[in-house]
Amino acid sequence: MNDYTLRTFRTFATKKLQGVSATPDLDVQVLLQHAMHYDKTQLLLFADNHIPNEQLEWLYNAIEKRNTGFPVAYITGHKEFYGYDFYVTPEVLIPKPDTEVLVERALQIILEKMEDSSNIEPLKICDMCTGSGCIGISVLKTLYTVDKIPVEKLPQITMVDISSHALEVAKKNVAQLLPDQEIIKKFTFVQSNLFNNVDDTFDLILTNPPYVPSSMVDELLADGRSEPRLALDGDMVIESLEGDEFNTDGTSIIKQLILQACEHLAFNATILMETGEYNALKTAEFAQMQGFTTQIHTDLEGDYRNVEMTL
Repeated sequence: MNDYTLRTFRTFATKKLQGVSATPDLDVQVLLQHAMHYDKTQLLLFADNHIPNEQLEWLYNAIEKRNTGFPVAYITGHKEFYGYDFYVTPEVLIPKPDTEVLVERALQIILEKMEDSSNIEPLKICDMCTGSGCIGISVLKTLYTVDKIPVEKLPQITMVDISSHALEVAKKNVAQLLPDQEIIKKFTFVQSNLFNNVDDTFDLILTNPPYVPSSMVDELLADGRSEPRLALDGDMVIESLEGDEFNTDGTSIIKQLILQACEHLAFNATILMETGEYNALKTAEFAQMQGFTTQIHTDLEGDYRNVEMTL
C-alpha cells in the first residue's frame, strides 16, 4: 500500500499546482472527487483513508496534465453548468458560468412567447454554434423539470455546429441529461457553417458564437487550456460567402450570423447572442443597422455579455 491518504495527497497536489492554477485546492478537490467517486462531504469524512494504487496512478497523471494548463473539465470529462452535469471534451468549449445569464434570459423570453395566445404550435428554437449543447439542453431541461411545461408544448430545438465532433458531444449530453425519448425527439442536429445547411425559421435563436479577436486568441490559449480555436476566434472564416464582411476585431462571424439569421426569423422573433465584453456594443450597433431593436445584458461581473435583438 502507498503512503498517500486523501489528506496528504491533497496537500502535495495543491502545492504542485501553485502558480499554475488560480484555484489549486479546488482543482485537486474536483480531481479527488472524480477519482474516488466521493462528494465533498465524503472527501472530508474519509480524509485519512489511503488512496488505492489504481486511483493514485490516475491522480498523478491528472495532476501532471493540470500542471501544463490542461483544464480540469477536460481531464474529468465533466463540467457543471446551470446545475447540470455536462460531458465535455477538447472538441468543445468548456461551459462558463457567465453563459448561464444567457440561459436565464432565454427562459424568460420563451415563457413570455408561450403565454402569447397567437403561439398555438410549439416554439422553434435554434441553438447556433451549440458546442456541448449546454445552452439548448439547459433551456429545455429547465422548462420541463422546473417550469413543468408538458412535453407536447416544449419547444423544438435545432442544434447547429460546424464541427461534427461537437455535435457528437451535444448528442451524448442530450441522451444523458434528457433520457425521456419523447423529449429527445424535440432535438434536431445539423452540421453547418452558420445557416448554410439550415432551412427552418425560428422564434428564438440562441447563440454563443466565436467572438474573441484573432489577435487575442494565441494569448488566450498560451496557458495550455487547449480549448478549440474554432470556438474562440471570431475572425476565423471557414469559407468565403458572398456579402461577407471580415474584420480583425472578433466580429466577422457575429456579423455574418446576424445577416444570415434575418432569413431564418419567424414573426416577432428574437436573437439572443453572447458577445462578451469585447464586442457587445459593436454587435448592438450592427444589429440596429439591420433593423433590429437591441438590448445589452451584463454578466455576473457586471460586464457587457449578451445582446438581445428583436425585429
